[in-house]
Amino acid sequence: MATPRRFRATPPERDDDPFASELPDVLQFMRLLWAMVHALQKASKRMGAELGVTGPQRLVLRVVGLFPGVSAGRLAAILHVHPSTLTGVLQRLVRQRLLIRSADRADRRRAVLALTTRGARLNAANRRTVEARVGLALKRVGARDRAITRLVLEEITRHLDGPAAPARRTQRPPRA
Repeated sequence: MATPRRFRATPPERDDDPFASELPDVLQFMRLLWAMVHALQKASKRMGAELGVTGPQRLVLRVVGLFPGVSAGRLAAILHVHPSTLTGVLQRLVRQRLLIRSADRADRRRAVLALTTRGARLNAANRRTVEARVGLALKRVGARDRAITRLVLEEITRHLDGPAAPARRTQRPPRA
């Protein structure tokens, strides 16, 4: 006997599940966020197997490539992660000889980051990366929609990172 659709362990290939369409807006949105997080993790693992670096490691290489001499603290702020979260990523990249950590010439107490020659080669690669796939998706969406999406994601992040906010009694009506 076939398992009813609503009890399948794997999500449907297309987003046409009748139960999903009946979810409240907030749950539909969260469902899409979870799907995106899962897809990012899968693509990151695949990229790690193919290129030798994961999505977060590649992001660090890209930012250091754009801002040579950036400090670990500043890099953590740019990436919106706690410095302790970044420590392991940086250690792996140094171990792989993709990144160099050295003392800042102006302040010897502070470490700065730079790409090695090998790291620069990997930084230049753009095929088969998570960012290449995200870039293709972004090209299919207009600038206005990207800006609105960014605002929504920033607002969600602000509410998830900050203290619990009291519930709002009034909401702005959606724009047509």
